[in-house]
Amino acid sequence: MIKPLPVDIRLMQLTTQVLWGVLALLALAGTAIFVSRHAAFAIRGIAVSGDVSHNNALTLRANVAPHLHGTFFTLDLGRARATFEAVPWVRQAVVRREFPNRLRVQLQEHRAVAFWGPDGESRLVNSFGEVFEANVGEVEHDGLPRLQGPDGQSAQVWDAFQALQPLFEPMDLTLEQLELNGRGSWRARLDTGAVMELGAGSLPEVQARTQVFLKTLTQVSARYGRKPEALETADLRHQDGYALRMRGVTTLAQVGPKK
Repeated sequence: MIKPLPVDIRLMQLTTQVLWGVLALLALAGTAIFVSRHAAFAIRGIAVSGDVSHNNALTLRANVAPHLHGTFFTLDLGRARATFEAVPWVRQAVVRREFPNRLRVQLQEHRAVAFWGPDGESRLVNSFGEVFEANVGEVEHDGLPRLQGPDGQSAQVWDAFQALQPLFEPMDLTLEQLELNGRGSWRARLDTGAVMELGAGSLPEVQARTQVFLKTLTQVSARYGRKPEALETADLRHQDGYALRMRGVTTLAQVGPKK
């Protein structure tokens, strides 16, 4: 019968095994750190694809590369993405590693659809209703509308613009500016210079009031020998009608039953 080893010897053996295990782990960790930081895995190339209308791929790589720190294994992809998205006109960047030492970046640029803020401000609104800053001299389309509203409401104002603009097109009128004030009331300006107070309420309510106004505008303007583009101001906030001013004529038109 084999006698069990003394407790102290068993403890020594266990301690030895633990120490060897720790040393092995340290060796593996050291090797991993050495490999991860080895020059062979330093980022050597960046492949850029997607939207590059406002950013040349070569200059983009040249401007971003100095701000990327780490190797293929240690590079923080979140920070890399933020670095690309800090470039003007870049809305979103998807950054992926490509073994052994490259990055592949898919870009989505902002598509400017309107200016944002009071006259003179150069901030822009993209097709998602997001406000961004860029060189307005690089805007591809002339005659962008100007939108204005409280902070954080750009998407709502852009949605309203898209809903209201088609209502004016049959009359060859263009919605040039749209503003939502802090009280929730809408004001529009046409390309003819006419200013319209559209009132408050939900978007369907504002659309309905605008449609009623436009359906009768031609008749009212013809009655006074004017064309719709002669409109100077219109106030749609009245419950049973609207007030308007045309060049040389001021009147109140009834569009609903009197109480």
